[in-house]
Amino acid sequence: MASSPTSKRAGTTSRGSCRRWWRTRRRADVRVSVVVDGLLGHPRLHLRATDSTNTRARELAVGGAPHGTLVTAREQSAGRGRQGRHWTAPAGRALLCSLVIRDPPRLLPLAAGVAVALLAGPSAQIKWPNDVLIAGRKVAGILVEARLQDRWAVVGIGLNVAVREYDLPLELRGSAGGLGLEPDAVEPTLVRLLGELQRWTEAPAEQVLDAVRSRDALLEREVRWAGGRGTAAGIDGEGRLIVATETGRVALDAGEVHLA
Repeated sequence: MASSPTSKRAGTTSRGSCRRWWRTRRRADVRVSVVVDGLLGHPRLHLRATDSTNTRARELAVGGAPHGTLVTAREQSAGRGRQGRHWTAPAGRALLCSLVIRDPPRLLPLAAGVAVALLAGPSAQIKWPNDVLIAGRKVAGILVEARLQDRWAVVGIGLNVAVREYDLPLELRGSAGGLGLEPDAVEPTLVRLLGELQRWTEAPAEQVLDAVRSRDALLEREVRWAGGRGTAAGIDGEGRLIVATETGRVALDAGEVHLA
């Protein structure tokens, strides 16, 4: 697999500047880990509670946080999903994390989806562009927010590790699910996830695409989106969803897609 040396990533900081950078963030509700060059998850900022790990990670990225910086939280009050949706999870039962990625790969959202799906198990599928499903129920959501002119992105992941059906709001009980584990599995799951993310964010694009296609939850399903409806016909070489419509094939590169 191709990899980019950490020393060449834009916006990385020296150990001295990184220590100064973290110093202002040492509070009673914060746990900070040390830097391990080149590994995702280092340094790590863990919060008992926050509004959104993605918001915190974006702030850190703007401030010069190095590649691989991880923000985790036991609980968040305003977790964000795609299209401005709110991500809901009970405290301590979901993996809530956001990573700063410098010089992000072209297929970063799909690479993150593959990493989460592999972690979730052999039956997990990827609903383009970045939801992970088990038995048709959403167990994880991924939100990638990028500032490409500054060569960084933040990958936010919410994974229902130990969320039970009765933990969910009534309106989500038919569409959301979990891994069926216990709360003490959240941290080991994070360790495994970081390993998969390290692997797949460094993988060649074609390998990422093959992995997505092998777990495509929409393939040959009837779908609809803001511009129309049709039959999902796979993922192209740019990571776009191909949809066969009555007037021909269209390639969707963004936006919300629903099963018809």
